[in-house]
Amino acid sequence: QVQLVESGGGLVQPGGSLRLSCAASGSIDGITVMGWNRQAPGKRRELVAVINSGSNTNYADSVKGRFTISRDNAKSTVELQMNNLKPEDTAVYYCYVLRRITTYWGRGTQVTVSS
Repeated sequence: QVQLVESGGGLVQPGGSLRLSCAASGSIDGITVMGWNRQAPGKRRELVAVINSGSNTNYADSVKGRFTISRDNAKSTVELQMNNLKPEDTAVYYCYVLRRITTYWGRGTQVTVSS
């Protein structure tokens, strides 16, 4: 089992920045992919960013150029730097990891972008 704990969410004005962090614990050997999804009210959960064990990244078109995903394998953490935030980025952000054939999810952290 892998446990994931997210932190760093909050309320920010449009154009502002936030940094989300997710720490993995438990059976962390064999984790390959780490990433972030989000779910806005009334919408389906969607991919935001993902990074694999080779540090290759992929982003949703809506966040390219504004968000950056990174990982620290020694600390078993994955972070999401979010810049130039927009109201449409408001959502619950979920961290996830893929270990062997199982995907583990965090409980989510709320990000609200509003003036």
